[in-house]
Amino acid sequence: MNLSTKYLGLTLKHPFVMGASPLVDDLDQVSRLEEAGAAAIVMHSLFEEQLVLEQVAAHATTEFCADSSAEASSYLPEPTEFALGPDEYLEQIYRIKKRVDLPVIASLNGVSAHGWLYYAGLIQEAGADALELNLYAINSDPDRSGVSIEAEELEMIQQVKTHATIPVALKLSPYYTSLAHFVRRASGAGVDGFVLFNRFYQPDFDIDELEVTHRLRLSDSSELLLRLRWLAILSAQNQTSFAVTGGVHGIVDALKALMAGADAVQLVSEILQRGPRRFTELRAELGRWLEEHDYDSLDQLRGSLNLSRCPDPSAYERAHYTKILQSWRSLDSTGE
Repeated sequence: MNLSTKYLGLTLKHPFVMGASPLVDDLDQVSRLEEAGAAAIVMHSLFEEQLVLEQVAAHATTEFCADSSAEASSYLPEPTEFALGPDEYLEQIYRIKKRVDLPVIASLNGVSAHGWLYYAGLIQEAGADALELNLYAINSDPDRSGVSIEAEELEMIQQVKTHATIPVALKLSPYYTSLAHFVRRASGAGVDGFVLFNRFYQPDFDIDELEVTHRLRLSDSSELLLRLRWLAILSAQNQTSFAVTGGVHGIVDALKALMAGADAVQLVSEILQRGPRRFTELRAELGRWLEEHDYDSLDQLRGSLNLSRCPDPSAYERAHYTKILQSWRSLDSTGE
């Protein structure tokens, strides 16, 4: 059974990819991921704050006496808050490429179109096969319009593409007024693929201490539904690569994502909970399912339920929303 897939111009043996996680910091773990059959590895992000912090430090060293606003640097995180500094990050890309024979996708995470984006070129020089641009931001400024935010993000894409020639994927959030329109514009700006969706870690409240708290929560399969809808819509409208991340925890989840139009399936929570062996298991389960259902290859399955091929396209649109509400009322009226 042919399980190969094309993602960002890379030929993968199958669609199951190790998503961004701390596992890439340990070369032995990276080797275990390869042995278990991961098709590719996505590194966790190198953050804009790290790069700006390095620039501030260099400037403070050379221009110490001229620094009339030293407290401004206190807004940046401490260097120890990041697992790998910029130089260590580039070195880790090089080490991983030397250790394993897998495509390595690096990641840049930021919110502003400034000089830190030149690191895209350094990431390419370090050996990365592709790059995720992770636009992780929640805008709380009421004076900023969606148009201005999108314009800055498109500028970031263009800057990255001027510094690097490797394929670039854009890791998106679902919070765009017109996601389909932005994806079309981003494709026009040179993006080679999209990752749906970024998981925003939500703050919680400690009501006794009157504090905002932060807690890492792993994903579950319920998070997949939003991704399925947009994969199905966007993959039908754009001839580009799509990956899903968040909510895939078993072969049924993976099959749904592939049917919606995903070229690659990024796994993180499932691997953190159950170990690298899940790559071996999921690959075998995918092959068995395709054979049992008379598919000749993964290509035959991919996108079979996207917006252009779904037997009932209204399932992704407003009409289906009214049907669901009506079905709830129908059940309620029977007393069941």
